[in-house]
Amino acid sequence: MLRREFVKTLGATGVALYASDLVGDLIAQSPKARVMESRFKGLSDLALSEARRLGCTYADIRFTRNVNDSVAVRDRIVTDSFGFGAGGMETSAGFGVRVIHSGVWGFASSPFVTEGDIKKITAQATEVAKASAVSKRFEVKLAPVEAYQDYWSVPVQQKPEDVSLDDKIAFLMKINEAALKVPGVIRVQSNMAFDYEWKYLATSEGSYLEQEIWRTSPGFTVTALKNGKAKSRTFSVAPKSAGYEVVLNAKMLENVERIANEAVEHCTAPPAGVGLKDLIMTPAHAMLTIHEIVAHPTELDRVVGYEANYAGTSFVKTSDVGKLMMGSKLFNVTCDRTLEGGMCTVGYDDDGVKSQRWPIIREGRLVDLQTNRETAHYIGQTASKGCTFATSWRNYPFLRMPNVHVEPGPPGSPTPEEIIADTRDGILIDGRGSYSIDQQRFNGQFGGDAFWEVKNGKKTRMLSDVTYNAITTDFWQNLDATSGKESWEMFGTTGDAKGQPVQINHPSHGSPWVRIRRIMVGAAFS
Repeated sequence: MLRREFVKTLGATGVALYASDLVGDLIAQSPKARVMESRFKGLSDLALSEARRLGCTYADIRFTRNVNDSVAVRDRIVTDSFGFGAGGMETSAGFGVRVIHSGVWGFASSPFVTEGDIKKITAQATEVAKASAVSKRFEVKLAPVEAYQDYWSVPVQQKPEDVSLDDKIAFLMKINEAALKVPGVIRVQSNMAFDYEWKYLATSEGSYLEQEIWRTSPGFTVTALKNGKAKSRTFSVAPKSAGYEVVLNAKMLENVERIANEAVEHCTAPPAGVGLKDLIMTPAHAMLTIHEIVAHPTELDRVVGYEANYAGTSFVKTSDVGKLMMGSKLFNVTCDRTLEGGMCTVGYDDDGVKSQRWPIIREGRLVDLQTNRETAHYIGQTASKGCTFATSWRNYPFLRMPNVHVEPGPPGSPTPEEIIADTRDGILIDGRGSYSIDQQRFNGQFGGDAFWEVKNGKKTRMLSDVTYNAITTDFWQNLDATSGKESWEMFGTTGDAKGQPVQINHPSHGSPWVRIRRIMVGAAFS
């Protein structure tokens, strides 16, 4: 009997197969967008009733299936996105049960989906909570949430799996061929990566939620060698929650020759030197600074010291909300899980909280933080902002940043060209580079991917060896120009790491062009 036929003969409570295959089969057997008729409804109710029988005051179960697919071409050789091996597809699936017993959390997970395993894992999560309660200092308090029964998915024009591997490789090979034609280019890597996530969440408070998310991230990097110096240049493509259309709309082929020539020019670019300069940051570069010294310090779990294992806590205090000046009057920052294309855009978080958009900085002042059901009351709020997520079925869900954007300037704001024309002695920075931040996210040092001198209102020549130092609040206080919405762009990262064991998040960070006055540059090279 074929596996699929075997599964069809069993009811939802009688299934016993390896989850990495079975979850996909169960998804195929369940009517899409009808969550109360899904095969996972019965499996979920089994865990929730078992948790109640064991005395848990709250429980949820989250089934997840992740498919990660990547391919790259390096110097005309097919490889994976990291430059090694043959690339390919990985699938992972299973479920996790989270409970509150004795006033504390318990969590356990399994790749096996059987009636017995669901009961066993629910009991293990309960035992974890009971054991943890021995050292509890206070009881978990959850902000209330409405019960939803809903299906949500990312809008996709073309699913990546509908494009053949041969076509993907042929596209990446064209980028290789075009770059290697430019004299001085010695290496090129073009790549594309696709992430599909399916999840079904059920809670003891009555929510049953199914979601499908596609994320696509293409790009290429060119390395040149000239006069004994090697430099690389990366074409920044904004990763998005969308399908293969992200690759088709990225204009990578149209920009290969320009990026390759800039890599060659970078080899002979003079050092920027050391001193105070005005920085003009493109959205492709600003995303990194926003991510590290705006988004991370405003995660409430870092603020209260819950998260310190991966890159520390935060200089922000809960008492700073409504008081702390984080930047100039032009500095407005918004968290947004609703914007189409955002890497963190979803329908609901892993607490079952509906996605939303809210300000965290207005006219330079800190006005709010990133919260979830567990932490909202720390700043006197009665509702969660919906920031709970787990990377996969095996991970405990915890507070993760949403898409965090710097707002464009109002109508009449200068264009990027006008910002350059208004700058006497500055450096234009594009793309992400190296970075180093202290354990409180207060003192950082950043590099970029490419740099140009701006003298007397004109963009002149490329520079090299550029870094800048940023005391977070002073840095944004020196913000004196933002371009308008016409030049606002959303970039982001596919590898935001946090927690121990480490989990990966995929936030987007939108920004206009911005200018920061009189910042120390070049100290790392002095």
